[in-house]
Amino acid sequence: MNAEWFARPVLFVADIDRTLDFYVNRLGFTQSWTYEDEGKVLVAQADRQGCALIFSSQWPDKVGKGLMFISLNLDAPPDRLAAEVSQAVDRLRAELESRGVEVKDGWWGYRLLVVRDPDGNELYFSYPDAPETQTLD
Repeated sequence: MNAEWFARPVLFVADIDRTLDFYVNRLGFTQSWTYEDEGKVLVAQADRQGCALIFSSQWPDKVGKGLMFISLNLDAPPDRLAAEVSQAVDRLRAELESRGVEVKDGWWGYRLLVVRDPDGNELYFSYPDAPETQTLD
């Protein structure tokens, strides 16, 4: 039998409703499910284009300390792949900015598009083939 791993990172947040509002209405994710206890939402999942994120408000001491690295997988010829990925990340930047999301440039050995959620968790979207001469802000 052949089995594949499926990973879903958990980002710790203070308020699930506020987090879902940001990820669904500002970042374009879709709410998948929630877990409630005594009428209060404690855990939720949101998805976008194969990226599944779980949010938990159960450990307040961990809120805002998460970092999620997200790569875009495109089906493009090898000689066009870097250009296609770069254009896709640029389109994502334009989409997010049009929704009022603050988008920053970052660096982690290569150029990044960085989004910070309301709790301070960060999403890193990588650009391909960046020169290795910058430093992280």
